[in-house]
Amino acid sequence: MSNVPRHTALDALHRALGATMTDFAGWDMPLRYASERDEHNAVRTRAGLFDLSHMGEITVTGPQAVNALDYALVGNIGTIGLGRARYTMICQEDGGILDDLIVYRLAETEYMVVANAGNAQIVLDAITERAAGFDAVVRDDRDAYALIAIQGPESPGILKSVTDADLDGLKYYAGLPGTVAGVPALIARTGYTGEDGFELFVEPQHAEKLWQALTDAGKDAGLVPAGLSCRDTLRLEAGMPLYGHELTTALTPFDAGLGRVVKFEKEGDFVGRAALEAAAERAETAPPRKLVGLIAEGRRVPRAGFPVVADGKVIGEVTSGAPSPTLGRPIAMAYVDAAHAAPGTSGVGVDIRGTHEPYEVVALPFYKRQK
Repeated sequence: MSNVPRHTALDALHRALGATMTDFAGWDMPLRYASERDEHNAVRTRAGLFDLSHMGEITVTGPQAVNALDYALVGNIGTIGLGRARYTMICQEDGGILDDLIVYRLAETEYMVVANAGNAQIVLDAITERAAGFDAVVRDDRDAYALIAIQGPESPGILKSVTDADLDGLKYYAGLPGTVAGVPALIARTGYTGEDGFELFVEPQHAEKLWQALTDAGKDAGLVPAGLSCRDTLRLEAGMPLYGHELTTALTPFDAGLGRVVKFEKEGDFVGRAALEAAAERAETAPPRKLVGLIAEGRRVPRAGFPVVADGKVIGEVTSGAPSPTLGRPIAMAYVDAAHAAPGTSGVGVDIRGTHEPYEVVALPFYKRQK
């Protein structure tokens, strides 16, 4: 594997905008353009534009594409309607989470799986191996797409001004082919910010034209370019898990409080079924640690890996933490012992470099947009 980071089709544009770049999962990506707090607030109140071209697209086609995916993934892919999408996971034989994914049904026998950047090769290899016994073709389409997201309350209005697509009829977790600013795109009403918004899959050579058109269309609405840093605080406030933090191979979907994505009712076997059935039973009878929200009473920021404590004992671990621009206080997600997981539990703290800082246990998410 080369250690030279890959560049998206928008790399020159990010640099022209003065972005602070960072290596993320082998890609050189914009961390922020100016103030990450301003970018965060723009997405919450107006709109932000993200380059997500590092995500991994995998296309599965053929008469048994759905059967191959039903076997490879934990969700019920057969019930995804044409033009719809679904959040799901791919697990190991022992139930550990390899990645969380979105699956789009693009045509009768064509599906697109979108994997996290850092796991794209692992997911591609696993699906390819698991599809071997089916009449289906697995295609690596990571170089076929650039991905631009426009997120925030003003995003529908901005996007409407540059497309003829029926955005009003486009439900959450649905996608339709259309033209945006003269560029052919798959327009998906999905996102990772807790706000309304869209993700636009286009050919890489069209990415700059599309970015510029959206920037121009959003000028009066307060649209700003937004980097990975604010994407992280946005998803944290929205209580959305991040692979490598809230989700790992050491955890099953049931450990992560996401057992609902595992569909035992679907026909036939799937990878990890037996282990996940056992994990589901464990979660009901003797739940291990639970994923909770923590809000600081002070100003010190907890980080991933910091111990969560109560009564002088370690009762859990922070998985993600950051200052919350929306709440005005530091927040964290953490796995804690079930005895301390109820919202309002008192006496819980985070060990921040030897000092036990007081935190309030709250239900996730921290933030939910008004419909």
